Amino acid sequence: MAFGGTSNSAGQVYELNTSVGYDFSSHFGAVVAAPIYFVRPSSTNTGATSANGLGDPYVNLHVKFPSPAINFASGLTGTAPVGDSEKGLSTGRATFDWTSHIDHAFSDLNPFAEVGIANTIMDSQLYVRPYTTLGFNTHFQIGASYRVWKFVSLGASGYDIVPHGQQTMFSRVKSAAAASANPGSIHSGRVFESNQQTTGSASIAQDHGFSAWIGASPSNTVDLQLGFTRSMVYDLNSVAFNIGINLGKLYRESQK
Repeated sequence: MAFGGTSNSAGQVYELNTSVGYDFSSHFGAVVAAPIYFVRPSSTNTGATSANGLGDPYVNLHVKFPSPAINFASGLTGTAPVGDSEKGLSTGRATFDWTSHIDHAFSDLNPFAEVGIANTIMDSQLYVRPYTTLGFNTHFQIGASYRVWKFVSLGASGYDIVPHGQQTMFSRVKSAAAASANPGSIHSGRVFESNQQTTGSASIAQDHGFSAWIGASPSNTVDLQLGFTRSMVYDLNSVAFNIGINLGKLYRESQK
């Protein structure tokens, strides 16, 4: 189970994600999850109202191959269109994301790189976006984490999202009614602040920026993160937190 949220000038979006996973072998596993969103638009977003609801349930199939030379992992995520697209909790279509990850530890320093293809822009642990999208894209991330003390680490990364072809953006912080009554102006390409649904060229979903975070794992059942993300394209600064609890492992330890 994980609970986290992101706050920026567009508003606050919180996500409660309950998942069940199973490892079929040391290399292959699967996770089934269903997110619930709690959205609080910024007070400056005239006419916008809060919204809560179930997002799109998803299945993630993943493989991992650890090695002294380099660690490799790859995951394919597919979603079912259950959430309300008029609240930005879904695209109204089935979506997928296939991301591969490599890393190699040099003592306490762990550089990594990721590349993926998708037909939506997925949220991350430290960036629950104020929108969701439908449209093909490739995405990249490169960064590193460094263990500074026992179970505490620092990290930083840069990301780039490169959409291709027509894109549709669904706002989580602007309802259709609010957009009709108070469309507002578009600042730095943030169409999600003025329209609930926008269809356009690849440029409306293009994004790149960087993130920095501090993480702590005080036990093998709890993970804590606090981070900052800067979107250079949208001129948007976001602060986020994430709390992860492994309920299955916690239960097994309580039975010992």
